[in-house]
Amino acid sequence: MELKVRKIGNSLGVILPKELLHALHVEGENAVLHVTETPDGFQISPYDPDFEQGMSAFRRIRSRYRDTLHELAK
Repeated sequence: MELKVRKIGNSLGVILPKELLHALHVEGENAVLHVTETPDGFQISPYDPDFEQGMSAFRRIRSRYRDTLHELAK
């Protein structure tokens, strides 16, 4: 898929076709996309990689301290 860079106000931008937005599961005008640099180039995703790292840490802690967290929730 080829995308063209266009001038939008004082900035440059890329218009994403609706087929690509649908494939990325992007809904709504104010959706946020995250760009991550990979060894093969760049990856565009609606998912925040920093959030995923935080959730992974939470899952490890949750399983280790399950009983403690349960008591704290009371």
